[in-house]
Amino acid sequence: MRTLLFALPLLLATPAIADETTGTILAFDRVDRVIVLDDKTVWQFDDKTDLAPDLVAGDIVKIIYTGAADSGIGPITSILRAEG
Repeated sequence: MRTLLFALPLLLATPAIADETTGTILAFDRVDRVIVLDDKTVWQFDDKTDLAPDLVAGDIVKIIYTGAADSGIGPITSILRAEG
C-alpha cells in the first residue's frame, strides 16, 4: 500500500512535451492571432508567443508548441521562419 501511495504522484506528474510542425502560411491575421497553414490547420497564438517579424502568406514557418498528451496541444511557444 505504501508503494502505491509513493508511486501515485509520480504517475500523475506527466511532463509537458515540446513538439513542432512546419508548413507554409496560407493566411495570417496578426490582430486576431491566427495562422492558417497550407494543410488547412488553424493555429491560434497568444501575446506571449515568440513571433518572427514580418510574416506573410507564403512564408514557410516552424511552429513550436507544448504537447498536452490526450487533450490536444498546449501553448504555442514560437513561430519562426523555417529554412527551405
